[in-house]
Amino acid sequence: MISVICIIFTLTACSVNNISSSDETLIFADAGWDSIRIHNAIARFIIEEGYGYKTDEMTGSSSITLQGLIQGDIDVYMEAWVDNYKEIYTSGIESGDIVELSVNFDDNTQGLYVPTYVIEGDPERGIKASAPELKSIKDLPEYWEVFKDPDIPKKGRIYGSPPNWAADEILRKKFETYGLSEKFEYFNPGSDTALNTSIVSAIEKGEPWVGYYWEPTWIMGKYDMTLLEDEPYSLEKWENGYACEFPGVKVTVAVNKEVTEKAPEVVGFLKNYKTSSELTNKMLAYMQENDVNATEAAMWFLREYEDLWAQWLPDDIANKVKKSL
Repeated sequence: MISVICIIFTLTACSVNNISSSDETLIFADAGWDSIRIHNAIARFIIEEGYGYKTDEMTGSSSITLQGLIQGDIDVYMEAWVDNYKEIYTSGIESGDIVELSVNFDDNTQGLYVPTYVIEGDPERGIKASAPELKSIKDLPEYWEVFKDPDIPKKGRIYGSPPNWAADEILRKKFETYGLSEKFEYFNPGSDTALNTSIVSAIEKGEPWVGYYWEPTWIMGKYDMTLLEDEPYSLEKWENGYACEFPGVKVTVAVNKEVTEKAPEVVGFLKNYKTSSELTNKMLAYMQENDVNATEAAMWFLREYEDLWAQWLPDDIANKVKKSL
């Protein structure tokens, strides 16, 4: 996650010390973005209905909630973006305070995308392919006129990352490394909302668009987008002008060390919890398209993907959850 929404850290549950297992309240981290809230809601429903535990959430920024996980104020972290807060996360693992249980997903990507119809066309909408041989970032100079900048007609426009994101600095350097500035203007959209608006507007009109985006997001779940190829990731290339693709980020499910003793059966379930960026895209798109909250999106997932989540659970627990839907 390149951008993290930081909000005031508030405790929303009482202490869980010195109470019996049946009365345990497992506290989940809400670090401020929709996908973690959906994964929280999925896991919380299964834990409450299948295992009989109470659950709640604690809200805060990524760094604060990870620190809460280390300290034991938080029990479960369903979407820890390991590389974004590597120092905090690694220190927790090394001290033994954080126990990593599974990889929720690690197929997330980011980079320069185009709507797929730019390359393949869309016969149903009467859209012809405007850049049929476009495959790689390095092919872009050949097609600069397809993406003509309305403000600077002699150049194309590439939509960059919102300001103050790490990706903004990376893309500006990559722009220089690949010599894209000769044919393109790097356009800063001002915010992720403005970036989203530019994509939606272009797609609704069937117009060409090229720019930065990432997964998982509702945009990627709703629209058919193609990530332009780049050089395979290598540390050497990355450290020399970011001359390769963005590295993937491992997104884990982790718990405080105490959970392994006070809720071992829940730990067993979370060890099996694994989704994907594509599936998370779909859940976020459902949330956006239907104007529902994370809990309702989680219920949609539980109804639509029973064959997946049932594999995470013993049969008797899975049956309890199914009956409660």
